This record gives sequence, C-alpha cells and structure tokens, in this order.
Amino acid sequence: MKYLTICFGLFFLMGISAPVQAQESADAISKYFNKYLEDERFTVVYVSGKLFSMFKDMELDLDDEEAEAIISVVEDLKGLRILTTEENGGEFYREALNIINKNEYETLMEVRQGKDENVQFLVKQDGDKMHELLLLVGGKDQEFVLVSFIGSINLNKIGELQKAFDKKDQSQSGNQ
Repeated sequence: MKYLTICFGLFFLMGISAPVQAQESADAISKYFNKYLEDERFTVVYVSGKLFSMFKDMELDLDDEEAEAIISVVEDLKGLRILTTEENGGEFYREALNIINKNEYETLMEVRQGKDENVQFLVKQDGDKMHELLLLVGGKDQEFVLVSFIGSINLNKIGELQKAFDKKDQSQSGNQ
C-alpha cells in the first residue's frame, strides 16, 4: 500500500511539473516568477489560459460590442502572472531586468523618477502579434510589481477593443 501511495504521488508530481517545465521555456520571466512562488514576502497571482479560453465557451449576451471585443482579446491569452512585494523593490526590479533577454524584448515605455522609482513596459512580439506584455515596477523605497500577460495578443484586436470603448464613451456622452 505504501508503495502504491509513493508511486501515485510521483505520477501526480510529474503531471503537475510537466506543464510548469513547458511553461518555463515559453517565456523569459517564468523562472523568475517560479523562483519566488513560495516566498512568503510575495503576493502571487496566476491566471491560467484555460480560464481565459473559457470565456469563448460561455453563453454570454454579446449584444454589447465592447464585451465581444474583450472576449476576442482574452481568448488567445495563455496566462497572466502577477508578483508583488513591499520589500526591496529596487533589488527585485534590477534582478528581473537582468534576467530579461534584451534581444527578445522591446521597451514600449520607461518612466524613471530620480534613481529610485522605475516603471517599464516591455513587449515580446513577432510582427503584429505580441507574445508577452510585461510590466515591471520597482525602486528603493517602493514595492516591486511584475505583471506578465502571455499568449497571442493581436494588435488589431486591441485596436478593435479600443474602438468599442470609444463608441461606448461617445454614446454615453451624447446621452448626458
């Protein structure tokens, strides 16, 4: 019985670790995220691609152009990771920047206030398809925040989403 329990436990662990190992090779930030997954100093959020794909299978009232556009964008996401801590924001920010392959990521926006407050938006893309959108925030007396969207993020779909929001804003301002 003990032998069966050990075998079952090993198969269970292999089943769990296989997707994690595949995920680690999918993007540069996975190893960093996994490094602090069990660290109690961090707040960790992970949303799987399965949850995003469930949106397209749900029977939603899609009369709203905005809702349709949102679902169109999120259905191709493979995951969302958020990692935050109130401690050593500057140290964790620099560590995260050092593991990023600068040849794979392009800076979309960078904000620096003095030496101690940093914000960076980075993207990993191929043509009009983004594979990862990454936000890093950190500084000396600041918290550290890492947000990583992974999947197929189509810039045209993002544009359609923006148009849907603009139409809604215009119709609401016209009704006031």
